[in-house]
Amino acid sequence: MGGCAVIGLGLRAVQDALNKKADSIQHEFVSLSQTLDDIGRQIVEVRGGDTAALRAEQASARDRQEKLAEEVNLWRQRGRDVTLQRGQTALRAYLEELATLDEPEIQAAAKHAQFLLDAPEEELARLADTADRSRETTPAGRLLARARSAYDLGIDDPVARKRGAVEFANRQGMAQDDRALAEIEAGIQDEDPRVRDIAILTAIQIHRFRATRVADLELSHASVKRLAAMDHAEVVPILIEILEKPRTGFVEQGGVSVESDNGASRMLALLRLVEWHTADAQKTFRALQFDQDPKIVQAAAHALELFPNPWKGPLPPKAA
Repeated sequence: MGGCAVIGLGLRAVQDALNKKADSIQHEFVSLSQTLDDIGRQIVEVRGGDTAALRAEQASARDRQEKLAEEVNLWRQRGRDVTLQRGQTALRAYLEELATLDEPEIQAAAKHAQFLLDAPEEELARLADTADRSRETTPAGRLLARARSAYDLGIDDPVARKRGAVEFANRQGMAQDDRALAEIEAGIQDEDPRVRDIAILTAIQIHRFRATRVADLELSHASVKRLAAMDHAEVVPILIEILEKPRTGFVEQGGVSVESDNGASRMLALLRLVEWHTADAQKTFRALQFDQDPKIVQAAAHALELFPNPWKGPLPPKAA
């Protein structure tokens, strides 16, 4: 791990803190959705009675939910903006702005990132060396160290690295280990291309496990979002797998776990697959006409209407 990777870790911590803030607001948004459902049922059940108080409560809850949605979008955008700053001057100014927010975790992460930006090369090298030594004592660190060697995962064989990534993600408990995932994702910033390759492949497989097998649908959806954000062809078959397999799990509402489905994750996968625009994605869309979710059916049909010709690769980015 080099100095740039250490700085990358610091910026990732800032993003994580911002996204954590967004997640906390989203929990309240979901809880309000349940409240609105309850109020709606109460209004229907009050026959010939006065529903004015309930309707006022309903309007208030809807107003609050709209504000929460705006707040979630704001914090998510702030997280994305960390990596969208052009040049160190803009990045420093943005971190300075974040450090003034009345959010202790975000302040701490922003100030640490500022420290890393200003640290001399010797200090960054020391931090990188310390991180490397500590990582070599963990399963994730050992995997990355193997990729750095001249044998096994280090040879010029992408199949071997993909096999190693799948084996690592399928180890008992590993895909649900947040620290292991953080170590693996830090390796994506490594200066060694072999380490970067095994890191991105392993991260993809861990997020695949979470997206398709974990019962906590909020954790699962977070991994779907990570997969959708990745510009790597290995995510395409995984997004197809997510789209093809409706499943149920649980989400937390008001401190209570309630059953839900992965409809939001499937829709996100669908929208990203339109952008990937591969033949396999188009074939999957054609098979969705009898899907159990009418929103998925409609979205897939609309995409096929917009792009009736054979899908042969990623759509060009939209002009700014």
